[in-house]
Amino acid sequence: MPAVDDILFSRRRAERFAQLLDEANGGRRHHVRSRVDDQLAPLVAVGQRLVAERPTVEVDPEFRTGLRAMLLATAEREGLGRPVAAATAEPAGQRPAAAGVRGLLPAVTARRARARGAILVGVAAGAIAVSGISAASENAVPGDALYGMKRSTERAQLALASSDISRGQLFLDFARTRLGEAAELRGDHAGFSAVLDDMDADTRQGVRLLTSAAVQRADAAGLEAVNTFVTAQRRALNDLLPGAARADRERTRDSLALLDAVRQRSDALRAAIGCNRPAPVASDTLGPAPTACPTGR
Repeated sequence: MPAVDDILFSRRRAERFAQLLDEANGGRRHHVRSRVDDQLAPLVAVGQRLVAERPTVEVDPEFRTGLRAMLLATAEREGLGRPVAAATAEPAGQRPAAAGVRGLLPAVTARRARARGAILVGVAAGAIAVSGISAASENAVPGDALYGMKRSTERAQLALASSDISRGQLFLDFARTRLGEAAELRGDHAGFSAVLDDMDADTRQGVRLLTSAAVQRADAAGLEAVNTFVTAQRRALNDLLPGAARADRERTRDSLALLDAVRQRSDALRAAIGCNRPAPVASDTLGPAPTACPTGR
């Protein structure tokens, strides 16, 4: 258990940080100086920059929804907004481990909540600033300075997805994005081939999640997203063939062969679900591998 002095010091740092943020943003000056002010000054400067340099780009509505859900979950986990009685109540018959700390709680509860709120606002402002950078990275391709941010944003979207179906659809969206990047890298065989490798990996991941969900639910309608993706992706891949170097054409045909395999798997699963075949036991990189329906007697 942390020492009482450590607990109080951490609280005072948080409270002082909230005061400095208020002052920096035009709030009332508290006419006090703490020995931690010099340590907190860089953080306050970051907070000022986040307020002064707000991005002008439009934040994607899906990202905003995911961010809101993440912040609400954080607030619930940290106890923000919880009534004081509930937050500080002790189990019946249990003696406090540090009576001195318990005695101080009523005096610092309001300031503590205010400090936490200020920190949470700072985190939210930082996340929104990062979202502006991620929006600016949407058109980045491998080799660009913002490409790493683009891929990090995709991983964050996957982490916030609520189901395997959502994650599967996201992977197919990323495969579409990789195809757009490949179109920008024609003529650079190494870069072109590497992006198509990533595209194929995203395709397999998305298809595996969506076909598995379709089998688990015994719902062939869930395969429509796979078939729609294959149709559009095949058309866009074929557009890369005219005028391409021989090596790029061969690599593109490998990705077209993968799409053919995806379509065959989707059609076989649709048929198996339609004839009420048992859920497949075998699976591979494209998900469940169904057995053929009986042809009749």
